[in-house]
Amino acid sequence: MPVVSPFWPPGVPHHLRVPEVTLVHYLDTAAQRYPDKAALVFAEREWTYREMAEDTRALAGFLQQGLGVKHGDRILLVSQNCPQFVLIYLAALRAGAAVVPVSPMSTLSECRYYAQDSGATVAFVAQDLLPQVHPLLAEGVASVVVHAYSEWLSPEGVASLPESMRYALAPVQGEGLFSLSASLVAAGDFLPVALSPDDLAVLPYTSGTTGHPKGCCHSHRTVLASNVASQVWRGLHADAVILGVAPLFHMLGMQNSLNMPLTLGATVVMLPRWDAVRAVELVERYRVTAWAAPPSMVMDFFTHAATRPCDLSSLVLLSGGGAAMPEAVAAMLQERFGLYYNEAYGLTETAAFLHANPVHRGKRQCLGLATQGVDTRIIDPETMQELPVGEVGELVTRGAQVMQGYWRNPEANRQAFMELDGHRFFRTGDLALVDEEGYFFMRDRLKRMIIASGYKVWPAEVENTLYAHPAIQEACVIAVPDTQRGETVMALLVLKPGHVSLTEEDFIAWSREQMAVYKAPRLVRFVPSLPKSGTGKILWRQLQEQEQQVQARQAAEVTAS
Repeated sequence: MPVVSPFWPPGVPHHLRVPEVTLVHYLDTAAQRYPDKAALVFAEREWTYREMAEDTRALAGFLQQGLGVKHGDRILLVSQNCPQFVLIYLAALRAGAAVVPVSPMSTLSECRYYAQDSGATVAFVAQDLLPQVHPLLAEGVASVVVHAYSEWLSPEGVASLPESMRYALAPVQGEGLFSLSASLVAAGDFLPVALSPDDLAVLPYTSGTTGHPKGCCHSHRTVLASNVASQVWRGLHADAVILGVAPLFHMLGMQNSLNMPLTLGATVVMLPRWDAVRAVELVERYRVTAWAAPPSMVMDFFTHAATRPCDLSSLVLLSGGGAAMPEAVAAMLQERFGLYYNEAYGLTETAAFLHANPVHRGKRQCLGLATQGVDTRIIDPETMQELPVGEVGELVTRGAQVMQGYWRNPEANRQAFMELDGHRFFRTGDLALVDEEGYFFMRDRLKRMIIASGYKVWPAEVENTLYAHPAIQEACVIAVPDTQRGETVMALLVLKPGHVSLTEEDFIAWSREQMAVYKAPRLVRFVPSLPKSGTGKILWRQLQEQEQQVQARQAAEVTAS
């Protein structure tokens, strides 16, 4: 049975009542309640809730009348953070479609897989990322709609963007190609769609031990369950000002920088990509009150904040997950800035928010308590029997935010779900324990996985790509500690005869052309052979432990010197 914590947050109900509405309902409600309030601040411009609601209706009309999008269709969205991302996301939901969010770091082959597996026939893409999507027009995608980050901005706003994002929109010409701005102007009448809370809303992809990415089916209901639980747990409200920096394609960013302010009727101050100096400036200028980010961003932010006088007194909530906050950094935040980092735990499969530390009584480097309506147990992964307090086992969970299942993948669903006490539980693959006060602590991973700056990297997927290089005989991808990123990707490689001239730098550069940069190895070592088990399997865990010991010795030597 689950442990009942004596430190449950005061005033927070133990069970969650999920609203029987859709995300679009919240946009229309906010537009009625706060029509002239800033919904989004980006690059020196504000978008009000009224403007957001009107523009999403217009774009939803174009989706229907111009592109033939129907209820239940999937739409690929490839872009960095920008108002266009928000507009496209909400317009797709209004039209009854589901969004397939894709990392802007994805390669053409990765985008091809997402489009083909999801069955998306329409794609929205930022102009700088068009080469990763344009070829799909001949492969099942019927329409590609292009935007530029600089559109709709003043000269001052354009100048505030990173230099690589300041380009103007080039002429959009060719069969199946459309301009987002022109589409808004030429939009036809929007025909209201009968939406249900159980309609598919978002289809984010996550990989796994097989190396094949899987789509996580999230309805409006599962997304809202996670989102509403988070705002109640943390005491957020309509007057919150939220810093939106985490990438919107990722559940941390999508939930906290898009869906959270939307459902609250709050304001999000958005950055297109991470810039610590600019982030400090925006927090001070707009009196930001809440910010969700992985520990690596938080560390970078406060390193820069410490270099100049600044007023960060408005910031009262720092939250996030994906990696443990280092003890020394947590102590610095508390002592110098009076802030506690509210560590939480969630997965793409749970729409982010699942566990969290009570804001008033957190434990450091802790997954926190199972939140409202969430039932989490620790089981023996071999016997499937529940384990007592203090013993390490696999963390399994159920709650309203757990996905409906993997997209068209019954085998993956059979492996991912189990029955316990007559209920369906999701197997996270994380090894953890629960203490006598109901707090959960990560101890290891049952699944072979790397978390780099909050992004999940699956070694099997990376290895599959590395074997495409003509010089590689064998490859093993492991995790090594990284003070900034938590973990980083390292590849141990055996070269084929005759390829000794290949350098580590050349291989890293090649890898970054083949896969999203956060997946690509940052460290490479060529070795004469890889250790194997009696059945011929590469002993990755042994290699990982050996490398981590080497890294620890080197760090100790640096400290001693």
